[in-house]
Amino acid sequence: MATTTINSALAAYNAALRNMGEGAPKPTETSGPGFADLLSELKDQAVGAGRDAEKQSMLAATGKANVNDVVMAVSTAELTLQTVTAVRDRVISAYQEIMRMPI
Repeated sequence: MATTTINSALAAYNAALRNMGEGAPKPTETSGPGFADLLSELKDQAVGAGRDAEKQSMLAATGKANVNDVVMAVSTAELTLQTVTAVRDRVISAYQEIMRMPI
């Protein structure tokens, strides 16, 4: 009687495994931007903010720019640089944690 129960349980288990394989969703590719694309975009924004701040500073030095515009451009460049630095620090931290993982 116990052998019949074990055989029935094994048969049910094997049937369930076969059914799971058939109905399992298949992985699909994402159509959104990848991590490298996001980092590249962040880099481009940081460089653009820095160039804008330099341009506004040069215009202020020649007397052709409003002080408010210069302050806003420099503040934006500073905030962008802080964001880039924070992302860099998090990426390095994640990499170091992955390297410490046992295999």
